[in-house]
Amino acid sequence: MNKTANYELTIIVPVYNEEGNIQRLTTELSHYLQISKLTSCILFVNDGSTDKSEQFIQEACKANKDFFYLSLAQNGGLSAAMKAGIDHIFSAYVGYIDADLQTTPEDFNLLADYVNDYEMVMGIRTGRKDSFVKNMSSRVANGFRRAMTHDGVEDTGCPLKILRTPYAKRIPFFTGMHRFLPALIQLQHGKVKQVPVRHFPRIAGKSKYHLWNRLAGPFKDCFAYRWMKKRYINYEVATNNLGKVH
Repeated sequence: MNKTANYELTIIVPVYNEEGNIQRLTTELSHYLQISKLTSCILFVNDGSTDKSEQFIQEACKANKDFFYLSLAQNGGLSAAMKAGIDHIFSAYVGYIDADLQTTPEDFNLLADYVNDYEMVMGIRTGRKDSFVKNMSSRVANGFRRAMTHDGVEDTGCPLKILRTPYAKRIPFFTGMHRFLPALIQLQHGKVKQVPVRHFPRIAGKSKYHLWNRLAGPFKDCFAYRWMKKRYINYEVATNNLGKVH
């Protein structure tokens, strides 16, 4: 049996060349597991890192029974790493946090209060500690996305989310999908809750994004989402005799 089935929540942590953050990341995640409102485990997804990230992740998993990992054969980007993680977990809920620790795992407890009533609970970053250019490009991209998707979400880029696993597994994945998680949950008639969370400056490593891919990528992906939305298949099973899925 998949080990994540023993937990209520699996937190996916995509990692790409974050060797400078791994030690602090594992310390904070270990602390969170002790205070989590949901029985939780961690799934690191090494997205083809070329530094020592994979080595450090494997060492952390050996030292903590609630840490797991999978490594992709090559770098596929954030959406690919998230899809790989979701495909390989079987807990009731799946969470997501970035490896740069600009949000804190502790704030998953703020989201956990709402998981019984919403199919997706996500953070809104308050007091953002990013540069002026990064904040402005994020604001422009968020505004364009809201106009195109009508998802009503203030901060889809916040890397702190909890989803019900059956809904997460039905998300139609494509490059840039991570920008549209709320809208893709709403396509399944799921409800989305936004909760203010804390935000911190990046201490180690470098952001993998710059002004061009913060704006051009979301704009192009919005049109991909609009195309997919018109063709999305939504169904509900009334009865079956297949038995319980394990």
